[in-house]
Amino acid sequence: MTSEEMVSRLLYRDGLMLVIDKPAGFAVHRGPGRNGGQSLEDHFDALRFGLPRAPALAHRLDRDTSGCLVLGRHRKALAQLGKLFKNGAIDKTYWAVVEATPDADEGVIELPLGRLDVSRGWWMKHDPNGQPAVTRWKVLGRGTGKLTWLALEPLTGRTHQLRVHCAEMGWPILGDAIYGTAPRDGGPILHLQAREIVVPLYKNRAPIGVIAPVPGHMRERLTLCGWQDEARTLTEGAPSQVPSLRAEQSNPAA
Repeated sequence: MTSEEMVSRLLYRDGLMLVIDKPAGFAVHRGPGRNGGQSLEDHFDALRFGLPRAPALAHRLDRDTSGCLVLGRHRKALAQLGKLFKNGAIDKTYWAVVEATPDADEGVIELPLGRLDVSRGWWMKHDPNGQPAVTRWKVLGRGTGKLTWLALEPLTGRTHQLRVHCAEMGWPILGDAIYGTAPRDGGPILHLQAREIVVPLYKNRAPIGVIAPVPGHMRERLTLCGWQDEARTLTEGAPSQVPSLRAEQSNPAA
C-alpha cells in the first residue's frame, strides 16, 4: 500500500482522531500472515499530517473485516479513546451478509465466549463458562439463496464475537473460513464490514459519526438482499446519519 493509497482511505480527521476505511485482508498490526507480513501500521506514517509521530490504533478489527478503524493522533488522544472504548461509550454498527435466514427480524444474542484451543491462537467458541458476550442484530434485507443482510451491534467487545455469534445462531457470515462454510483458500472474502462508528469525543459537541462506503466485494450480495447504492457525504464532525440499533431499541418511536 502506497502513502497515497493510505491517505485516500481517510474518512475523518481532526486534532485528536482519524478514522480510516480498513481494507479486507490486511492485518491492522504487525506480525506474520498475508501480504508478506505487512500491516496497516506499517503505513501510518503517511497519516501524520504535520505531527511528529504517526497515529496509533485505538482499537482492532479482524484482518478480514473491512470498514471504520479509529486511530489516535497522539498519546493523550489514545488514552481518551481507550477509555471510551473500554466503557462502551462508542457505538459500533457492522453490516454482514449471512448464509441463512433468521426466523425473526431482530433480536439479541447472549452467548458467552471462550478460547477454542490454546494452540488455535485467537479462535473462539461458545463457552457457558466464558466471558459474557452480547450482540444486538436486525435484518435489513433478505435475498435469494437464503442470503440475509444484517446490522450487528456488539454490546461487548470479545474477539471474533460477531462471527462466532452468527455461526452459533445457524447463520454464519458469508466468506468466514474459520466459523462458517468458506474454504480456507479461494473462497469469497469475509462479508463483514464495520459500517458505522459514533464517538462522543468532545463534551460540548455532538458525537462524531462516520460511515464507511460499502466495499466492492460486498456489493453484489448486498444488492441481492435489497441494498441500493447510495451517495453519502461524510462531513467532518457531523452526527451519524444512520441511527444505531441501540438508539432504535431505546427509542421505539424513532
